[in-house]
Amino acid sequence: MARGLMKRTVCAKSIFELWGHGRSAGELYASLKSYPMDKMLPYLQSDSTYKIHIHTFNKTLTQAEKIKKIDALEFLPFNGKVNLKSPEHVFWILEDYGMDPNNVLEEPLDLYFGRWIADGQRELIESYSVKKRHFIGNTSMDACLSFIMANHGRVKPNDVVFDPFVGTGGLLISSAHFGAYVCGTDIDYNTIHGLGKASRKNQKWRGPDENIRANLRQYGLEKYYLDALVSDSSKPIWRKGMLFDAIVTDPPYGIREATRRTGSQKETVKSAERSTENHIFISSSYHLSDIFFDLLKFAAEYLVMGGRLVYWLPIYRPEYTEEIIPRHPCLKLISNCEQMLSSHTSRRLITMEKVKEFKDHDQNSYSLDGRYMPYRGHNSFREKYFSGVTKRIAKEEKDNQK
Repeated sequence: MARGLMKRTVCAKSIFELWGHGRSAGELYASLKSYPMDKMLPYLQSDSTYKIHIHTFNKTLTQAEKIKKIDALEFLPFNGKVNLKSPEHVFWILEDYGMDPNNVLEEPLDLYFGRWIADGQRELIESYSVKKRHFIGNTSMDACLSFIMANHGRVKPNDVVFDPFVGTGGLLISSAHFGAYVCGTDIDYNTIHGLGKASRKNQKWRGPDENIRANLRQYGLEKYYLDALVSDSSKPIWRKGMLFDAIVTDPPYGIREATRRTGSQKETVKSAERSTENHIFISSSYHLSDIFFDLLKFAAEYLVMGGRLVYWLPIYRPEYTEEIIPRHPCLKLISNCEQMLSSHTSRRLITMEKVKEFKDHDQNSYSLDGRYMPYRGHNSFREKYFSGVTKRIAKEEKDNQK
């Protein structure tokens, strides 16, 4: 179970079976001596090989200091042979010297000794870094967060995962890494087709092969790519029925990407947009409240039973209460995690699971009562976000004048 967990997580570096812990070397040795011998012996047999590794947080030890610490463990009944290259069992001494690099302690705050079980997937953060990615946009999701989202969605091999606000496909990549088939839609014609201005510094226009498929090809995941379509998430295009094992998405908040949907010539709020392919559509503003409730309604209808919806919800922190999290009778709230954006804003990673079959009477089963007022106005979050920025700039200018 521990190894299975570590094959997925990007949040943990390593996992160990803890044999001893202390605030000093003496306490650590006493703790090790009290550890049940029957739990140690299977890993200390004469026909086995092992090595001991020392890891220090916030301090660098010399080789002589490391050897001295290893030799001090001679009271443990190691009967096997030392093998530094490919040992059967690896034991670690972990020493914590605090968090302040400018004030490194002489002695550690905590010492641990244990048997190494497995490493996490921290290297995925670097190998899938947005900085090295072929095709990016203004709001491409950080690699670490996209893997966390895929884990919250319990994405597994042969699942079908959908992103209704796909953008440049950053969330599809993490799901495809775990063996899921991926697809998405977006209202932005240029993004889906890889046209228009580039988001990268010192690059004016997107290149001929900058698109979502090229991103998956970059990581050897093209076989998992189903397609990306130009579509309005407020007007589902799918046939009736349960289609998706997970919906993993990051809706626009109106900060760096506009919140919009297709409209008609009759609507008072409208603007014609023309792409490089002479593609014209009318778009109107899309209230944040409508985005999230349309998303929940879509998930309730198109997720398989037990399937998960994972999405980010922007929050103005002074007004936040758990009651403003959008709900649907077919979806159960599983988790609600906060990522701070500023002193007054954050976003919550919301995970919901489908627990009830969708029926026609569930179509409009939510009500936008007073609890959901924070999301009713288009750009309400945007206005509050920038009001905080404006106040901070004014304060800094005032402080500078002093």
